[in-house]
Amino acid sequence: MSVWSNIVDMAARAFDPEADPPEFAEECAPRPNDVGFTAAVIGLAAKMAKVDGKAEEAEMFAAAEVFRPPPGEEVAFRRAFQLANQTVLGFESYAKQIGRKYRARPCLLEDVLDGLFHIAAADGIVTHNEINYLAEVANHFGFSEMEFRRIKATNLGPEAGDPYAILGLLPGATMDEVRHAWRRTAAENHPDRMMQRGAPPEFVQIAREKTAAINAAYAMIREELAEPAE
Repeated sequence: MSVWSNIVDMAARAFDPEADPPEFAEECAPRPNDVGFTAAVIGLAAKMAKVDGKAEEAEMFAAAEVFRPPPGEEVAFRRAFQLANQTVLGFESYAKQIGRKYRARPCLLEDVLDGLFHIAAADGIVTHNEINYLAEVANHFGFSEMEFRRIKATNLGPEAGDPYAILGLLPGATMDEVRHAWRRTAAENHPDRMMQRGAPPEFVQIAREKTAAINAAYAMIREELAEPAE
């Protein structure tokens, strides 16, 4: 069962004493029936859409793609989204709540950030204000500036001449460090791993794009350092 495709349903069933608890892979999933997590993620997604001044229909659609309400819950999801995006105020409390509770599950927190990047890009451009918002959320999640730089680069592409960002490295890293970082990030972001976790197609596609960016960055650095292909 996918935490993302059942996120609204998870909240509804928390109040049903007859319902069986959902089963999730603990490593990258929230605690079963964590209504606070559900509310916080919807709140962060809605406020992400509001950061650039006006929440567009495309951004709400993008939020529904990655944080999927189950059939029959679309209206409830839309209503919760609309209520949350009336203002960007208060997003810090959502981010701090998730960050405190799930600091030991960084892959879950990175999944949430990936979803927020997907929403930010839904209208065709990611603004400076949106980047600042994402950076603040990442900080409340406990990610370092270097880690956010990597997550940003794998979602949006590296800044000119900086493929090292995608691997979470600084320019000047040795080839051994580059190779180790490439293998680690490629394994962590592999689409097969996302599919094994039961993620919906949108998250699997994000993983494919991140993997392509990781491999391209590694190839660029290897060429720069004149390292022969493996």
